[in-house]
Amino acid sequence: MTNIKGPGIFLAQFMGDTAPFNSLASICQWAASLGFKGVQIPSWDARCIDLQKAAESKTYADEIRGIVAAAGLEITELSTHLQGQLVAVNPAYDALFDGFAPEALRGNPKARTEWAVQQLKYAAKASQNLGLNAHATFSGALLWQTVYPWPQRPAGLVETGFTELAKRWMPILNEFDANGVDLCYEIHPGEDLHDGVTYEMFLEKVNNHPRACLLYDPSHFVLQCLDYKAYIDHYHERIKMFHVKDAEFNPTGKQGVYGGYQGWVERAGRFRSLGDGQVDFKTIFSKLAQYNYTGWAIMEWECALKHPETGAAEGAPFIQQHIIRVTDKTFDDFAGTGSDENFNKTILSIN
Repeated sequence: MTNIKGPGIFLAQFMGDTAPFNSLASICQWAASLGFKGVQIPSWDARCIDLQKAAESKTYADEIRGIVAAAGLEITELSTHLQGQLVAVNPAYDALFDGFAPEALRGNPKARTEWAVQQLKYAAKASQNLGLNAHATFSGALLWQTVYPWPQRPAGLVETGFTELAKRWMPILNEFDANGVDLCYEIHPGEDLHDGVTYEMFLEKVNNHPRACLLYDPSHFVLQCLDYKAYIDHYHERIKMFHVKDAEFNPTGKQGVYGGYQGWVERAGRFRSLGDGQVDFKTIFSKLAQYNYTGWAIMEWECALKHPETGAAEGAPFIQQHIIRVTDKTFDDFAGTGSDENFNKTILSIN
């Protein structure tokens, strides 16, 4: 078994226009002061990184690593959540997702998708240049608007949707494979890959591609009433990334999983800061240790109530306390009597 690495922090929700959140150097110094040891970098934020330049210039990638190392930190992974979303967008969501693309591409879905695919390919090479072995993204969604089968879905619609989704991702997965990097899909409502069943449907379509891996975030499963602990038992071989994020689900006589179009504070299911929700992190960290998860434990802050800086200050020690220093010995070694094959046969009365 191997110790989980951490604590790390996903920078996306903390970047801003004022110090120390307005540059990679200063936010890394801030994160280090709180006890974090690694940073997950949002590749769409120019204050952190120029993704294309990191893909095309090893020198530049080394400079980025140097900025992070100067704060005493490591880069855990890059993220292309926003770009990955744009690999597959149903026209019903075109206007809403246009804001994820450069302004010049808005209103042009075809060009937007081509840009997103290229961004993912840059991310594969940039990850290699940065010495990383895993990458975080979203799958995008062609079918999400049909998640509840009313009106009735036409026969074959889901099959067609997943065939097309796989067609778009296969060249990207191959690019990540060529660069020795696992592509980790965050299983998330709003994406076509939003639970175990949909992930398996996608995996079948991409021929069980070895790089089609998982970013495990239990908060999204709490809000779906999915068994997030058993999920690890099913998919631990594919889990290469871990977002440590808490959540709670408190249904009432008026509201359940769908949330009644309410804001995050008023929803039955909402994200919380670490330790304030219902996620059983002791069991999660135990299972990941049991299955020899070798990646990072990354805090992602998305609390509906608590200030992000408070959440971050509490998050580093919370993760550190949950990381299990795995044992290199068996607890009953002291009672061992030694053994050899002849002794074993004697015990079993085997001549």
